[in-house]
Amino acid sequence: MRVFLTTLAFLFGLIIQANAIDIKQIETDKGIKALLVEDYTLPIIAISVSFKGGATQDPEGKEGTLRLMTALMDEGAGDLDGVAFQAKAEELGLEFRFSVSRDKFSGSGRLLRSEREEVFKLMKLAVNQPRFDEDTIERMRGAIRSGITGSKKNPSSVASKTVREAIFQQHPYARSVSGTETSIDAITREDIIAMNKKILSRSTLTVGAVGAISEEELKAALDDIFGDLPNESAIAEIPEVAPNLGDEISIVMPVPNASVSIIYPAIKRDDPDFFAAHLMNHILGDGGFSSRLYTEVREKRGLAYGVSSGLATFDHAAYFSAGTSTRADNRDETVRIINEEIERIATKGVTPEELAKAKRYVAGSYAISNLDTSSKIANVLVALQTQDLGLDYIDKREKYIADVTLEDVNRMAKQFFSTKPTTVVVGPAVTQ
Repeated sequence: MRVFLTTLAFLFGLIIQANAIDIKQIETDKGIKALLVEDYTLPIIAISVSFKGGATQDPEGKEGTLRLMTALMDEGAGDLDGVAFQAKAEELGLEFRFSVSRDKFSGSGRLLRSEREEVFKLMKLAVNQPRFDEDTIERMRGAIRSGITGSKKNPSSVASKTVREAIFQQHPYARSVSGTETSIDAITREDIIAMNKKILSRSTLTVGAVGAISEEELKAALDDIFGDLPNESAIAEIPEVAPNLGDEISIVMPVPNASVSIIYPAIKRDDPDFFAAHLMNHILGDGGFSSRLYTEVREKRGLAYGVSSGLATFDHAAYFSAGTSTRADNRDETVRIINEEIERIATKGVTPEELAKAKRYVAGSYAISNLDTSSKIANVLVALQTQDLGLDYIDKREKYIADVTLEDVNRMAKQFFSTKPTTVVVGPAVTQ
């Protein structure tokens, strides 16, 4: 099976690189929209689905409700308990998993064409008749609670939580996707059922499919699996939020290393300057061994094993982060070097050579990172729709990157880094 999937990924890569990919836009009789790449090279189908409304929809005081629901979606449906459901999925060769983020609830998987009818029946059960058995709820609740408890001992997790709460404050983005030990214990079976009805609707559903399935077959399957869901969504509107910045927060933990996070404002994915920001971030800290932060912090000074930066983009917010983990006695110097590099890129910009190198990498790595398996391609098809990128995005992406000028990148650096950041340090106390 692995050989087949590797071969399929290779063939899809060739098709896409030749700009010959045929993306079909379909709409079912019940109004479900999907993108399909039809190919019968191998008898495999990959499918990805996404519903709007993620963990931001959790009731206050019961954070983690959608996370708990997600863990239960393949733990029994209809007349099949959890053991029977998973045994049936294994018998059919179905690989399918559910996940949740702050903005969406998703599912993705692969199946054999020969088993599609039985697999689609199983998927229909999971979507429309999840059991949410009390004993299974308690088992999954315990697993999530253990993860929450364990995260309190991890300085990186504590830093992430601190950053989230500091920059988003009272906004739903400040809350944990998994909830707290108190909130996860407060969730009832009725809460989970209510969340299921709230999130799953045809109007918020986006689908991407790749492989050995025709348009008519996919339409029929989607209407059968999702057609009985309510047409209108019950999800609450989430307000836009700008990150609160300027705080300096230090949390003492009895661990060997200090976790450092430095947060600035950023732009969302739909901003026309997104690729300028993306390239600037690549040059500063997201370019691996070639990035400025890696060169200055690790290569020249050996202050940390790794250091990086990133753009966090959500539906209603965005921020830039730079961070690392370093020995406590190196903490202050490491923070100073990171800040100096940020100041340097903001005031002096990037060089033409840096930009040309970044463009080559960012353009060339896309297929390797996003289009090397049928499942990843299905995820891309969903992203084309949810992010409103357009059906021609794959063909036009290289031009979007090529069109970014040196002035665009330097303007983004000045825009991002013109304010005082929020800095969070978690680790051992430093004695002077």
